[in-house]
Formats: sequence, structure tokens, C-alpha cells
Amino acid sequence: MANETGHYRMEEPAAPEQQPENPTKAAIEAVQQLGQMNVPTANESNIFCLTIIGQIEGHMVLPPQNKTTKYEHIIPTLVAAEQNKNIDGLLIILNTVGGDVEAGLAIAEMIASLTKPTVTVVVGGGHSIGVPIAVSSTYSIIAESATMTIHPIRLNGLVIGVPQTFEYMEKMQERVVRFVTSHSRITESQFKELMFRTGELNRDVGTPVGGIDAVKYGLMDEVGGIGQAIMKLNQLIDERKRAGETEGITQ
Repeated sequence: MANETGHYRMEEPAAPEQQPENPTKAAIEAVQQLGQMNVPTANESNIFCLTIIGQIEGHMVLPPQNKTTKYEHIIPTLVAAEQNKNIDGLLIILNTVGGDVEAGLAIAEMIASLTKPTVTVVVGGGHSIGVPIAVSSTYSIIAESATMTIHPIRLNGLVIGVPQTFEYMEKMQERVVRFVTSHSRITESQFKELMFRTGELNRDVGTPVGGIDAVKYGLMDEVGGIGQAIMKLNQLIDERKRAGETEGITQ
């Protein structure tokens, strides 16, 4: 366009308008990438639901046809939920076949160390290393039709047949036993008896424990489902708030 002096100048293109982020699209992307919803923000639910399904993937990437839960996704999500002031409690839903021992223990330790109330619900199955995750919460619930398979630690890949290998396996197994017994009501002798029982699993040593038996043994606190879990979580949240108010008055 020519100005008053007869010179021509280029018009700058208008800046593109910023499109508001579509919350539905963001939620879908979170489900596709992480297998779970985003951490809630203001005006949303004060309970964050975390799902642990399929096989727990550790340091080795599993084949693409495997349904997996990646521990590198779970850990930062737990940190974000702990820091988010809008979240008062966490509901953890498990339907897992187990997986990497160290990754599973890392997730269990993270859940156990949260300051906010947590409730785990085992639906379908909470097998193998899923057992420590199931008992790591403040309160644990299992569906009546769900099962928990308790068995010794197994190795895959190259195994070096030296005494140090078996000593390492024994120490790793003791870590699992110690964690489970310290976060549930089952005794060490009872847990090991279930772990080393023979004749109940095909080509394996261990025991499949149903929902009612899991409560009877002291592994889980209650037989129930999502409704009971949310009721219990709300109860724990209210108790935590009342305790905080009482502490503030005392100080």
C-alpha cells in the first residue's frame, strides 16, 4: 500500500487468534498417552482416580501387543496429585497381572508415602507384584470375584547359576514380604505359607486368593466395589480435615 510520500510498505499479517484449549481434547490425549485422566483442577472432583492395569512395565519396554502400565507415568502423576491443593484423596483401581518387581515396589512405596488418604480397589486381579500395590493404601478393598496370586519371585532372561543370584532373589523376595506384612494384617508366616504352597497353580508355586479369602487372611480390609471405596475415601478425607482443624485450634 502506498503512503503519502509515494513509497510502498508491506502490511504485517495479523497475528493469529489464540484458540482456547479444548478440555475434552486434552482429556482424550491424556487417556491416549497415559491411560488416565488429567489431574483435577478447580471446580472438579476432589478425588483423583488412578488406574493400574495390565502388566507393570519397568526398565524394559514390553512388546506393543501387551497392555501395560508404565511406572514412569505413574510416579510423576502421584507427585502431581500430592502437590495439587484441589485433591483431597486418591482412588487407585487395580486390575493387573503383575510385572517388574522394582517398578511395582516403587509405585507401592510412592502410594504408601502420600500424606493424603488413599483407597485401593482390586477388580479382576491384583496378582504378583500387584499385591504390594494393593495393600499400600490407607484402606484396601477387593471385589468378591477378584483374585490375588501370591507366588515367589521369578527371573526371566539370562540367569547366571551362581550363589549370588539366589541370594539376590532371596533378598528381593524379603523386601516384598516385609512390605506386604507391614502394610496389611497378614503375618509373615501366613504370607510365606501362601507364597510357597504347591499344587494350586499350574506349573508354579503359589496360591490364588479370592476376594473373601484375601480379607480373611488380612491382606485386604474389605470386600466391596467402587461405591464402598468412594464412601470410605470420603470418610477418610473428612477425618483428615477434622484432625487438621483440631490441630489448628490446639496450636
